[in-house]
Amino acid sequence: VVSRRVREAVVSTQSTGGGANVFKVSYFKGNAYLAQSPQLYKQMAVCADIERVFTVGAVFRAEDSNTHRHLCEFVGLDIEMAFKEHYHEALDVIGNMFLSMFRGLQSRYATEIETVHKQFPAEPFKFIEPALRLEWPEAISMLREAGVEIGDFDDLSTRKRSSSASWYEQSTILISTFSISSPWKSDRSIRCPAHTIPNTATVTTYL
Repeated sequence: VVSRRVREAVVSTQSTGGGANVFKVSYFKGNAYLAQSPQLYKQMAVCADIERVFTVGAVFRAEDSNTHRHLCEFVGLDIEMAFKEHYHEALDVIGNMFLSMFRGLQSRYATEIETVHKQFPAEPFKFIEPALRLEWPEAISMLREAGVEIGDFDDLSTRKRSSSASWYEQSTILISTFSISSPWKSDRSIRCPAHTIPNTATVTTYL
C-alpha cells in the first residue's frame, strides 16, 4: 500500500483538538490559531479513501513546560491509516517505520553520528528486529519485578517508560493487547491508561 503525503495548513480559524493549548494570532479582522495537530487533515484524507497518509510539518503547542519532552514548536511526523482486519496492522507499520529510520541513520549518517559522539560520548544506539512487542500485563509484571510500584490500570510515566526500554537496551517498544478484565467492565470509574482505546476485546497503546 502506497502512503501519500498530505500538506496541512499552519494557520486555522479553530483549534484542531488533541488536548494541547494553542497560540492565538491576529488574523485580519479576527483571530486564528497556529496548528497544534494535523489530525483533521489526515482523517479527512483517510475518509476520502486514501488508505495511508502522513504529514511532516510544523506543530505549535502553547505549553509552558520546561522539560526535555515538551517543545512549543517542533517538526512532527504524523501518520494515519485504515486497517482491514486487526489493529496490529497499525502496530506493524509503526514498528517497521522505526526500524527503517534506525537502519537509515546507521547506514547513511554513520560519519555524522561518530562526529557527534566525539563531543558527546554515548553508547551505540541499539534496536531489535523485528520491533519488540509486549502485551500490557507482561510489561506491568516486568516493571513490578524491577521494583516499580504500578497498578494494573496506571499510566506509564516517563520514568516507567524509560525502565521498560532499559530491559532490552533499546528505545522503542510496542505495547499491545490490553485485555479488558471483568473489573473494567463492571466498574466504569476505572480510567483507561493514557493513549489507549477501549472496546469489547482489547486496548492498545505504544511508547
